[in-house]
Amino acid sequence: MLAYAADLGLFVWLRGPVGLDPLTAKALSFVAGCSVAYAGNALGTYRHTTTRGLRQYVIFFAVNVAGALVQLLCIAVSHYGLGFTSQRADTVSGAGIGMALATVLRFWGTRTLVFRGVRGVRGEGRVGPWTG
Repeated sequence: MLAYAADLGLFVWLRGPVGLDPLTAKALSFVAGCSVAYAGNALGTYRHTTTRGLRQYVIFFAVNVAGALVQLLCIAVSHYGLGFTSQRADTVSGAGIGMALATVLRFWGTRTLVFRGVRGVRGEGRVGPWTG
């Protein structure tokens, strides 16, 4: 949730007061959100795994690039293809629809490619207490 807030907040600021075009604003906000998300996953959700470091961050970043491309595609279709050029339309298409589709891809990629095999002790069950 914090990564989403960082991504969305930076996107809205870059698109609004800073005045960047929607694709540049989304690309920059993505890098910030991606870094926050990796820290949250490595130090939170998957803290019990020993697979952390530069290699995992690079794979995590690649998975998130794929997710960002989904978001950028949604913005491009909405903004340039359908002609919805307002800041609100860019936010809905990129941070709403695009984020929902990208989240599915990121969840699968993070669990399968970055922190694979982290299902619990000997691959079954869950690790640690349930935190909600």
